[in-house]
Amino acid sequence: MKIYGDANSGNCYKLKLLCALLSIEHEWITVDILRGETGSEQFLAMNPNGQIPVCITDDGEVLTQSNAILYYLGQGSLYWPADLLAQTRVLEWQFFEQYSHEPGVAVARFIRLYQGMPAARQDEYQACLRTGYRALNVMEERLQLQDYLATDSVSLADISLYAYTHVAHEGGFDLSTFPAIRAWISRIQGLDDYVSMNNQYK
Repeated sequence: MKIYGDANSGNCYKLKLLCALLSIEHEWITVDILRGETGSEQFLAMNPNGQIPVCITDDGEVLTQSNAILYYLGQGSLYWPADLLAQTRVLEWQFFEQYSHEPGVAVARFIRLYQGMPAARQDEYQACLRTGYRALNVMEERLQLQDYLATDSVSLADISLYAYTHVAHEGGFDLSTFPAIRAWISRIQGLDDYVSMNNQYK
């Protein structure tokens, strides 16, 4: 299996983390988005949408969209619950991650970390902070009630949300007022075979 991604992208890190937790062998192929490699003819032949990550299965199937790939990799593991309602709860949080969390937290991080806070995006950045803090508040309220987001045990929902949340400070977010989130981050980092985002990707 091959995974095309950027080591610093939360969406790509989700896959790297799950592969580590489940001991899934794969080849990691680095794609530099800032150099426009996702727009190359070769890359667009794999994913016409020009986005990472991309997973090529051992059977040659091309998989895109990080949470969809997580579903493919996580089937049959403890990270995907057997109960139908619990599965739906996982999906609820994964949709939340893509539509409510990432547009604030991840985009603010991209503007600040990748682009160096260009003047032309200052207003957008402030809007991202507001959106991101709303999403973090939703997570905080949930995690004050239970240790993990979707169910009472760790699931793909936690992998999805952890990726950008644990580096939210790189986007200018202050997590000091989110004790439940910080405790949850520590729980994820304490999982057996956990690998950090800045680990050498091979």
